Amino acid sequence: MRAIVVSATGGPEVLTCADHPDPEVNPGEVLVDVAAAGVNFIDVYHRMGRYPLALPFVPGEEGAGTVAAVGEDVREFAVGDTVAWAGVPRSYASRVVVPASKLLAVPDGVTPEIAAAVTLQGLTAHYLTHSTYEVKAGDDVLVHAAAGGMGLLLTQIAKLRGARVIGTVSTDEKEELARQAGADEVLRYGGFSEAVRELAGSGVHVVYDGVGAATFDQSIASLRPRGMMALYGQASGPVPPFDPQLLARNGSLFLTRPTLNAYVATRDELTWRASDLYGWVASGQLRVHVSGRYPLDEAARAHEDLEARRTTGKVLLIP
Repeated sequence: MRAIVVSATGGPEVLTCADHPDPEVNPGEVLVDVAAAGVNFIDVYHRMGRYPLALPFVPGEEGAGTVAAVGEDVREFAVGDTVAWAGVPRSYASRVVVPASKLLAVPDGVTPEIAAAVTLQGLTAHYLTHSTYEVKAGDDVLVHAAAGGMGLLLTQIAKLRGARVIGTVSTDEKEELARQAGADEVLRYGGFSEAVRELAGSGVHVVYDGVGAATFDQSIASLRPRGMMALYGQASGPVPPFDPQLLARNGSLFLTRPTLNAYVATRDELTWRASDLYGWVASGQLRVHVSGRYPLDEAARAHEDLEARRTTGKVLLIP
């Protein structure tokens, strides 16, 4: 099989493609022929060493494909099934071994590429809007990077729940994508907190912020009293230390730094979120925008484009 390997942390150039033996399938595991692997910012953080992994490692945590073999005791899946996963390491490869407990059946109406494009970010968008802060009809919601893969999904799901969505973007092209996804208002980043206050009066109920350092202060300033800041990523860098009194001064605010693993801690929770997600996709209620499909051996270029914000929607690697 072919796989991307990181032998030393650094820039995109450390992503090298090489031949490797097929992985062994142990009891409780499933071997999958990968149709597509999702590219996410968590992969960039691993490659850079911001979230350290033992070297060498195969990056990637998301993908979809066809079951090639099942291990002993696996009853839920069979050879030929279309499946997807998120939060499973070593996904930048042509073959991946996935624990059956983390594998998801992909229903008719959802292609493997779309499943690879939507699973990790879609599960994240689901827990953010259904559990971290349960969006309700009439809520004002601020979504940063509204034309990115996460932003487009968050916007659509918040609209499904009846919210008014205010998005931030950097270009006219991205504004158009955000509006097509249902954003009611779209702002540029400069001075966005003042614009949010003009639109939402006392502020928004929740901010979904995957940008981090560059937007944190203004995101806090955009919240109404007792509003919630859901800081789910740090694409612009980590937020510096701050005095918790900041939350008190701005109206008894809530701040959380959630991660997917904590919200799919049980099989029931994982399959509940996935069932909603794939159901919305199959019915056409949730549209998945794939902006780039790169051959596996061009993983470095995919990372370069993602980090340079040249992408909109989702980026995939095709083995």
